[in-house]
Amino acid sequence: MIKTILVVCAGNICRSPMAQYLLDGKLGGVAVHSAGLDAMAGSCADPLAIRVAAESGLDIAGHRAQLLNLELVSNCDLILAMEASQRHEIVRRHPCASGKVFRLGEIERFDVPDPYRKPVTRFYDAFRLIQKGVDAWVPRIKAMT
Repeated sequence: MIKTILVVCAGNICRSPMAQYLLDGKLGGVAVHSAGLDAMAGSCADPLAIRVAAESGLDIAGHRAQLLNLELVSNCDLILAMEASQRHEIVRRHPCASGKVFRLGEIERFDVPDPYRKPVTRFYDAFRLIQKGVDAWVPRIKAMT
């Protein structure tokens, strides 16, 4: 049964907040959180991520980054990473995550490249991939809630 989801990227200011808010809007009754493998705790979402998300009706302006830790990993039922390398790193750092960590693009076998410090077009590309991954996961998650 899935009651809590954790979405993970590198800094928790671009991809994972966008995915968190997308999932949260589609999954009533499921708590969705996000974190970063190398996040600077308390950092605001990237202005371009805020802009791209807002254009799709998501307000991530109040998001604050948090660093991935054992408590977050232990208290969730499903972890969705943006890249295969992040999936492996999560399990390396937190072996208890084994079996519950997947890529957001796992079902269709894709990574969501990091748009940080790149042109806004990369943020749009990342957002489209995040939407694709969310759309693939939502029915599966709903079947397990």
